[in-house]
This record gives sequence, structure tokens and C-alpha cells, in this order.
Amino acid sequence: MTATSPLASQLSKILFAAGASLALAACSITPASAGEVQYNAPAAERISTESGELRAAIFAGGCFWGIEGIFSHVKGVKRVQSGYHGGRAASATYKQVVTGFTDHAEAVRVVYDPDEVRYDELLQIFFSVGADPTLLNRQGPDVGTHYRTVLVPLGAEQRAVAKAYLAQMKKSGVWDKPIVAAIEPHKKFYVAEDYHQDFMAKNPRHGYILAWDKPKVEALAKMYPQHFRSEFLRDDS
Repeated sequence: MTATSPLASQLSKILFAAGASLALAACSITPASAGEVQYNAPAAERISTESGELRAAIFAGGCFWGIEGIFSHVKGVKRVQSGYHGGRAASATYKQVVTGFTDHAEAVRVVYDPDEVRYDELLQIFFSVGADPTLLNRQGPDVGTHYRTVLVPLGAEQRAVAKAYLAQMKKSGVWDKPIVAAIEPHKKFYVAEDYHQDFMAKNPRHGYILAWDKPKVEALAKMYPQHFRSEFLRDDS
């Protein structure tokens, strides 16, 4: 066996650390322990006036597997797709997005019936069990700008409701740290690769799902039983 020089050994350690950091950026790493915090987000003072036809909205808050899983269990939601928002088509692939060098955020596009569940109710659910609005460019074990927490309103009514709700959250006293969740202008939403769609339903025993996302759905059922749907709404259903 050839002896390893101190320089080669140090280089190996550097390369290993770099690889580990890149791996941590992906939401497929099982954390050592889970500890997602749920909040009693306030009911919105500014009620959405949407009605009639189906509407769509975009939410980003960490790994899209969990956010997709939450909204897929909400009554009145008709479709949920994981994808990328905020960047260009050329870099809207998982391998590129998780490097943190694109402008995308992992996001979900939610189609819902406003006569069954209002946009402001979706906001309350999102900030109660989906994403911690005080964390900048991270959620749970996932770190990077692609894991930022943002609302992407589609239309003037959603924009007004989202703006009012963030202002209400900042004054509510529910969170003991500053609210950093933001509103971003709508750009094209790029649907993620097929293996990311319905990920929780397809991979219920995945380590990441068990540690970080299953507790979110359980919290949804406990905190919002009036909105909870026990079956997972699959994108192809």
C-alpha cells in the first residue's frame, strides 16, 4: 500500500468536506434528529375575496417535498406540483438548483377552490406547520437561497392578502424573532422532475420524510381538522 503524504491527506479532507456540504444542500439527506416547530399562526384579518373558479398560488418554504405533502392533505386543494420558481429555464433542474448558484427557490404550485379553502387560510396553514418565517434562506436541515421562504401571489387580490398577512404576523407576537419571509414577483414556475412529484406518498418510509415532513402533516391534522383530508391528493388523481 502506498503511503499517503500529509498534503494529499489534507486535500482529501478538503474534498470530502466540500462534497458533504454539497450533499447537505439536497433535501434527500436524513438529519440526525428532527425538531420542526409548529406555530399558532393567527387567523387572517384581511380575508380573501376570491370566489368562483379555481385559483392557483405559489409557496416556497424549504424542501418542496414537505410543502407539497401538507397542501396535498388540505380539503379544497385540487392539485399540487413541486417545482422551481425565480430563475431561468436553463437552470431549472434539481442538480443545478441544489448547488445554490441559481436564482430558483424550491416551490409548490397549489390549485384550489376558493369556495372551499381561501387563500388567507392557506397562508395560515403554511406558516403554522409548513415553514418557519423567521429563518433566512433555510428550513430544518436544509440551507441555501433555494430554500428561502417566500410567497408568490398570482394576482392583485392574493398580493393584497399576502402583504396584509405578513404585516399582521410581524405584529402578532407569535414569533420571538423577526419575520424574514417575503413576497416575490411572479415569474415562470418550472415543474420539477417526475420523481419529485407526490414524493411523500411514493416514499412514506424515506428517512427525510419520517424525520421532517410526516410530523408536519400530523400537525396539520391536529391543528386544522376542519381542513384536513386524510388521503394524499396525488397529482395524477
